[in-house]
Amino acid sequence: MADLNKINRNIDLKHLLIDGVKYIGLKYYTHQAVDAVVSTLPSVVWSDKYGMHYIPNTPQNLTTIFSIFKGLAWINCGHFYTNRVGNKGNEEMSVNSFRNRNVKPGYRTCPEEFLRMLEIKRYAYNTAKTYINFFEDFINHYKDQEIDNLDENDIRNYLQSIAVKGASGPYLNQAVNSIKFYYEVVKEMPNRFYSIERPRPETKLPKVISKEEVAMMINITSNIKHKCIIGLLYSAGLRRGELLHLKIEDIDSKRMLIIVRGAKGNKDRMTLLSPHILEMLREYYKEYKPKKLLFEGPVGRPYSPESVAKIVQRAGEQAGIRKRITPHMLRHSFATHLLEDGTDLRYIQTLLGHTSSTTTEIYTQVTLTHVKVIKSPLDSLFLHNKQT
Repeated sequence: MADLNKINRNIDLKHLLIDGVKYIGLKYYTHQAVDAVVSTLPSVVWSDKYGMHYIPNTPQNLTTIFSIFKGLAWINCGHFYTNRVGNKGNEEMSVNSFRNRNVKPGYRTCPEEFLRMLEIKRYAYNTAKTYINFFEDFINHYKDQEIDNLDENDIRNYLQSIAVKGASGPYLNQAVNSIKFYYEVVKEMPNRFYSIERPRPETKLPKVISKEEVAMMINITSNIKHKCIIGLLYSAGLRRGELLHLKIEDIDSKRMLIIVRGAKGNKDRMTLLSPHILEMLREYYKEYKPKKLLFEGPVGRPYSPESVAKIVQRAGEQAGIRKRITPHMLRHSFATHLLEDGTDLRYIQTLLGHTSSTTTEIYTQVTLTHVKVIKSPLDSLFLHNKQT
């Protein structure tokens, strides 16, 4: 049988911030030998609030902890050191526009260290912009208080205040993410707010259109560049950002594949290249002669996301489709139509670049494959009445 005394000789190091000062927390099961050594640590204090001892967070104290407990206890740094990898986005990362903007008197802006960390972690511009906007809303809610002194109750009160104004679940989640980024990544205190409650996840069905409607959108579009954009979004199941960062060499006509580089989660993947799309792309290339990116805007820069959205929306309107069509609806339709055609869900997951099969399984709820063979009981009721 294992020795309980040895099992319990584990000390978890935690980040604590008390009155604006950083401390090293030591969380462990009480043990006579460990207790005796902890009491000799410099400036050690017990906290009833956190349920652990703590000492000032200095390099010297951290070295002392490893040295003094060597051979006596295992030091677990899982909550103290992290190797988080930022979302290495495809877009050029620059937050200088936030540094140089004009703001109203009294408006609190993101600390420079927040902006710098976004750049160091190479967050995509859209992600960085979202984090900055959400965090500034939070700190302006408490504009008369020191940011580093705010605690979990302050965060809960803020979340409650925006929830009663009608904030959605995803909106609240974004707010939590931006707040945690500051305290846990910028301030290097992982899991400081691990107990902050998140809203219950919302399950919304993806919006899709029929194959006939997709064909109408492509056929009614006369501009070959716009036609290729709509066709690629649908035929390859691309996200808008993935489409905009495709390079000419990413179109592999020999193997009939499209290589999607640095997609969501910083992952590369391959997806389908339709022979019909390849013909359209060749026609487009002859006319527009892009240099590097497949779809280029002025001066060879990426085509704008807003332009793609307008192209798709306009094509939907011209095709007489009553609902507003977005680029992501074409991706949803790609997955749904593959599923209806009998493609294995695992292959669809790979083509879409989903990490979890659970994400892909949502399309089983919008496919018509099984619904079409089910008859409403109302139909049989009227059929019975006709026979009588």
